[in-house]
Parts: sequence; structure tokens; C-alpha cells
Amino acid sequence: MKDVAAAAGVALKTVSRVVNGEPGVSPETGERVAAAIERLGYRRNESARVLRRGRTATVGLVIEDVADPFYSEISRAVEDVALRHGSLVLSGSSGEDPRRERELVLAFCARRVDGLIIVPAGSGHDYLRPELDAGVAAVFADRPGGLEADTVLCDNVGGARTGVAHLIGHGHRRIAFLGDRRGIFTADERLRGYRRALAEAGLPADESLVALGPPEEAGAALERMLAAPDPPTAVFTGNGRVTVAVLRAGRRPPLVGFDDFELADLLTPGVTVVAQDPAGLGRTAAELLFRRLAGETGPAERIELPTRLVPRGSGELPP
Repeated sequence: MKDVAAAAGVALKTVSRVVNGEPGVSPETGERVAAAIERLGYRRNESARVLRRGRTATVGLVIEDVADPFYSEISRAVEDVALRHGSLVLSGSSGEDPRRERELVLAFCARRVDGLIIVPAGSGHDYLRPELDAGVAAVFADRPGGLEADTVLCDNVGGARTGVAHLIGHGHRRIAFLGDRRGIFTADERLRGYRRALAEAGLPADESLVALGPPEEAGAALERMLAAPDPPTAVFTGNGRVTVAVLRAGRRPPLVGFDDFELADLLTPGVTVVAQDPAGLGRTAAELLFRRLAGETGPAERIELPTRLVPRGSGELPP
């Protein structure tokens, strides 16, 4: 700034006013300072500026996998909200590993992020208590965490219940459930919605029609079910990656899947999906976080976003 002041022939305070957009500088002087800034390539030291204010203008985002389109949409929505608040987002993928989640969160805290948005990989979050006590704000997204904190979810039970009821309404009585690994909150909740829909329709829950495990193994699990003496006539899949694995396997009965997915509109025959709003989830979580950073107090909020049933591809689910 001293170099800029010397080049423009003004006081250091004048340069500071121009850089920070403060009043008290004539248009002619402002243009002269701006020209010196451009000529010298001056850039304001953002780190020093925000630290003087007691904030770093950064938030940490921990998701499951940045390559997953669902989490990519969450990440983009968080970035959009953060940019409106003059903040940047540091992000990392936990890969469903609680230890990696902890390492990422603590690494972000070591860099003095103002707040955190976490898609939990596990339920143990005692490691986070000292950071929250030190003033770091935190929001759990997509799944609840192991601490009392703001949480944004989708209606997993209700969405699965609606999807399975849709299959029942088309006359299906033996409906398979293919989901992600046990212990993952969303997988367990969607299995609960599946069972609730069967119970409400007076149908027995046949555990031979339920398979939980890595998504890439879903196609093989369905093949085993279809080879059984009394195979399923329809299938409900617990997330988009499971749905894609089933589609890649080839032979399949009518299908309803939780989560929309890329190129679903090109399928023939089509499928029906229980569509979430990942962008809305990320946006809501980020807005909650920045309200806390702005000083809003009160009990932790738990927000559950609705889902909707959407036909995708060529034609609605056949009876």
C-alpha cells in the first residue's frame, strides 16, 4: 500500500479508503489510485484483513464423496451461499470413514474455519466438542451427528414409504429392497420406510427380499433373488448408486429408486424415482450456519426436507 501511495502521490490512508470502498476520496484521486494499483499489481492481504476482524471468512465442508453427483450438488449450493456471505469453502471427502471425517474436521479447525457443515460418516462426535466450545459453528447435513447441533435431512422414511406404496398400488406384492450398507443412517431409514409401507398394506416383510451392502454388489444380489423359486416382481433401490448398479446388471423387474440420477430421463423402459433436493439441502444447511455465525442463538434446529415421486425415462412404471 505504501508503494501504491507513492506511485499515486497520495497518503496511505487514501489508498486504504479506495481499497476498502470507503467514502472521502474524490473521483479523480480514486482513479489515480486505481491506476497505480493496476500498474503495480497490488492485491489486498485478505488473511490479515479477516483476522483483524476475528474471522477467517472460510467454512469447512465434509461430504461422503465429491465424485458423487448428489454430494456435488450439495457442495455447489454451500459454495453459492458462502460466496454471498463473502466466505470461501474448504471441502473434503470422508469416504464413509469416521476416522477420515475426524481428521478432515480437525484439519479445517486448525486452519481456523468459522464454521463446519458435516455429512457424518459415524455417530461419535465428542472430538468436536472443544471446537464448538471455542466458538466454531457446526451443522450436520443429510444425516444427524452425535451432538446436539443444527441438522438438515430429507424425509427418508416418508420418501421410501411413498415409493414402495407406489409399487404396491401397481399390484406388486413381492417387492425387493436393495440398499446401502447397514449402519448408514439414510440406508436404515429408507429400509424402515420400506417396511412401513408393507405393513400398512398388510403385506409380510420377507427378509429374503432385503439386501444391504456396497452399492456395486446390488446387481448380483438382485440376480440371486430373481433366481429364487418365488422371485420379486418389483424392486425398490435405496439410493442412486444402487439404482445404477441394478440397471447395469441388465435384467430387472419394475423399479422405483430413491434419488434421481444422471441420464435417468433416457431410460427405456423408464423408472420412477423418489427425488430429493440436494441443492436445497446444501443451501439450507449453509444458511443455518451463517445465521449462527451472525449471532443467532436458540436451540438446535432439525429441518426435514420433503421428497417427491417423479417418473423418469420412457413411460411410467408398468403395472
